[in-house]
Amino acid sequence: MSTLGPVGRLGRYAAAHRRTVFIAWAVIAVGLGVLAPRVETALSGAGWQANGSESVKVREQLDKNFGGAGGYALQVAVHSGELTVADPAFRRTVARTERILAADPAVGSVVPPQRGSSISRDGHTVIVGATAARNPNSMVAAANDLKTEIKDAAASGVEANLTGAAGMWSDFNEANREAMMKSELISWPVTLAILVLAFGSLVAAGLPLMLTIVGLIASAGVLYIGTKIAPISIWAMNFALMFALALGIDYALFIVMRFRGALFGQHEKTEDAVGETMDTAGKAVLFSGLTVLISLSAVMLVPSPAFRSMSLGIMISVIFILAATLTLLPAVLGKLGPRVDKLSLPWVHQGEHRSPRFARWGELLWRRPLVFGGIALVVLLALAVPVLGMKTGMPSIKVVPKGDSSRVGYDQISSAFGTGAPGTLQITAPGSEAKEVTAVLREDAGIANVSAPVEGGGGAVLIQAVPTTGPSTEATGHTIDRLRADLPAAALVGGPATENHDLETALSSATPLAIGVILALGFLLLLVAFQAPLIAAIGVLANLLSTAAAFGVATLIFQHGHLSGLLGFESQGFLDAWGPIFFFAMIFAIAMDYTVFLLSSAREHWEATGSAKDAMVGGLAHSGRVILAAGGVMVAVFFTFALSGPLPPKEMGTILGVAVLLDAFLVRLLLLPVFLRLSGKAAWYLPAWLDRILPDVRFGHGDGAAAPAPVQEEEPVAVGSGSR
Repeated sequence: MSTLGPVGRLGRYAAAHRRTVFIAWAVIAVGLGVLAPRVETALSGAGWQANGSESVKVREQLDKNFGGAGGYALQVAVHSGELTVADPAFRRTVARTERILAADPAVGSVVPPQRGSSISRDGHTVIVGATAARNPNSMVAAANDLKTEIKDAAASGVEANLTGAAGMWSDFNEANREAMMKSELISWPVTLAILVLAFGSLVAAGLPLMLTIVGLIASAGVLYIGTKIAPISIWAMNFALMFALALGIDYALFIVMRFRGALFGQHEKTEDAVGETMDTAGKAVLFSGLTVLISLSAVMLVPSPAFRSMSLGIMISVIFILAATLTLLPAVLGKLGPRVDKLSLPWVHQGEHRSPRFARWGELLWRRPLVFGGIALVVLLALAVPVLGMKTGMPSIKVVPKGDSSRVGYDQISSAFGTGAPGTLQITAPGSEAKEVTAVLREDAGIANVSAPVEGGGGAVLIQAVPTTGPSTEATGHTIDRLRADLPAAALVGGPATENHDLETALSSATPLAIGVILALGFLLLLVAFQAPLIAAIGVLANLLSTAAAFGVATLIFQHGHLSGLLGFESQGFLDAWGPIFFFAMIFAIAMDYTVFLLSSAREHWEATGSAKDAMVGGLAHSGRVILAAGGVMVAVFFTFALSGPLPPKEMGTILGVAVLLDAFLVRLLLLPVFLRLSGKAAWYLPAWLDRILPDVRFGHGDGAAAPAPVQEEEPVAVGSGSR
């Protein structure tokens, strides 16, 4: 047997010492699995802020010097279309609301409705306030507990709806959690059905689910431990689930198909087949996992607890999936051996090394590269054009379902007190500058109403200003920026709308840098993996093209409202501000899977023959089925998220689904092979000076790659029938 590299030796060791591997993973699964059920209640519902921003400083100052009157103070809109604040039933509802709020330990003090500020002119709507006695995450948790009790306390003919930032994030997180759970219930059977078709056997189809479950249990346990150190967003677990499923499927497909080819096609012993599989496909999986981690690490550049913890959650799941793929999966394959094809579909044939159909497709692309490449390029560029007019913004109240308390209360306050009332600005300043601050606010065209200064601790005053425009509008953002320029230097502008504005600004500032880091590090890793600068550049540019096309489609759908009726959402007129950076990192990470799978196979053929044509055609013949199967599963999974729940999951599912669809079918199976055809041998050229710097990485098994297997006469029907 040829000499194995480090990854191959690790895989062969796992297969030969599978009992040890099984015990180690059992300890990990049980040890962390005990903690896993506690994670959902421990994860935080807030964290959507830009650390160090002016608005966060205002909130901290208000919580310290004004008894918790910051952005996460609670608000309850008490409203009646028939009754007024003078009616007994209305007054009883207000009194009950005040008692419920006062009894909660998260509330510092209750602020009764006051004429001129929190009682509407017609008397049909009042606002009952409650200051925050705890941190934002605890206030969101308190809103979870209080909103139903407050709603039920309303007298006949009167409504009481908990709203404000804490109430909105409570409803937002709950709606998204329900949507994710619904999508997961739909996606699991769909995934299993596609996996059975892809692998051709029930036993093999269960392997990706094994990796996903083990990875999720371990990730959930680690995230729970992490919550004891710092708050972690509840979205971290949702995204961890999605990525664990995506990578578990991708990696298992690539490994198992290659293992089948070695075991059945080359008639190797089980442990030798595992070693060869991990020395080739396992090495590709390792580089793929590293590129995923690099892409997601760039999100850490955003100074927001929610974003950093979401990225951390995904990275933890990727690490566990990668570790399980490199150790647990080889051990399971060593245990199963030929039984990996047990309970197979009737038409499945064992041991095919390459797909004649994809080989013929590669031959066609080799003969007609400009025709097919030109078509793919035109389609992708046309889809990418709308991205030039893409607008972003922080989520408006439209992301909350219409019947939820926070949205109903928002609409009632907006109607009774003015469009900008739900986004009231909070300005703190030294008491000596109160008059000057008030004068500036009253002179600003973007301010509808200014409250009298309220004195707090430390000699500071709080002045509240109602904008003339809604909290999520671009005009309110301009008003905030203008006030910061016009107010005295010691005056600070905050409030929930301002916190969203500051986070959006932080996202806009971090996005170009994060994208640049992702592209640069992705190029470097591909350069190390494939020892070819042109190949690395082509891989990165192809990923960038499919990502731009996906965001172009998202702009048409979510910004301009096309298909809003079919998908069941209300357009905000923009994409959520976290989309460009967060979804870019996710799309780039997934796309790199397919890039590594195709190019590693092509590199293997190049090392064996030195022929650019063999590299391109052979790479397609050996990886095409994996990319097709993995892409099909991912598109199905992501689109289930696009069909349920509120707007953010729809954005996520649609953007990721379209991205995978375009990347797998137009870029990896068409455009990237055409690039290899047009660049020829130059694609694999490595300058001598660079050769001396780079570590020696090879994808051929052992001391040299085996020659490509000849194209078979008969094309098997099953997608998942083995891979070289």
